[in-house]
Amino acid sequence: MQPVLRPLIVLHSDAVFKERLRRIGSQRFKSQFVNDWDGLRTALKEAPPAALVVVDPYTHSYGAEAELAPDLRSLLWEYPTATVIAALEVKRQRVRDLRTLGEWGVKEVIALDEEDTLEAISRRLRSAQGRPLQSLLERSLPPTLSGRARTLLMAAAEVVAEGGHGRDLAASLRLSERTLLRWAEQADLPPPRRVLAWMRVLLACELLDDPGQTVLSVAYTCGYASDSSLRRAVQEFTGVLLTELRQEGAFATASEKFLAELEDTRESGRARRKAERAEARAAKTAGAGAAN
Repeated sequence: MQPVLRPLIVLHSDAVFKERLRRIGSQRFKSQFVNDWDGLRTALKEAPPAALVVVDPYTHSYGAEAELAPDLRSLLWEYPTATVIAALEVKRQRVRDLRTLGEWGVKEVIALDEEDTLEAISRRLRSAQGRPLQSLLERSLPPTLSGRARTLLMAAAEVVAEGGHGRDLAASLRLSERTLLRWAEQADLPPPRRVLAWMRVLLACELLDDPGQTVLSVAYTCGYASDSSLRRAVQEFTGVLLTELRQEGAFATASEKFLAELEDTRESGRARRKAERAEARAAKTAGAGAAN
């Protein structure tokens, strides 16, 4: 049985770039190339929420006076949750445009003058897949969570979206794997491997909330070997069967379980530190008594 691939909708005039997207999409996505903004709107209207959109953010002129396309802004207003990626040459005079694109709601940027290999472009597409998960996490994480814990979780979400593992998480934070383990412990988080496994489950649940996605397509997108592997992982981490999870709201249910585990880990950390302080005080008292 072939997996149902995630839709990739492209509006761009660069023939070389489009060919690279076509080659990437042949294995990872169901690609659709459109010729104008009206065509993009029609395609996006018919596509599931899991679709990725790659656009040229400018009107079809590449001179120094090129302006961001008003149609792009309108489209982002119409589809605020769409995962839109802008592909452009990043020039000095376009720094302000990059900031504007972020304000409009563009999730990722592909720098055509730098990221011109298949692997670099594919990496950006995978990264964009994780943006919705990061946004959902940001809204659900407790405000009392430390900055270090939040940084680690956001990095883990991006690494999972890119298909990475523990060493990739350490590298993304410029840490050794041993230091990463210590970071997680100090931040009262589960071990990095557990965090990454949770992020993979949460990413899958975010996609499972799209009724147009099959379990098999989500499994392949999130790096599981089969739909049964995804079902086992979901039940192991949430305690809920996948079918019931989709009925209850997959991401909302899974994130609630994840936050409960975070709180348990924080309580364990507090208890451990309290015991360590008590032990240190007892040792100090005993030492003082022996000296007298």
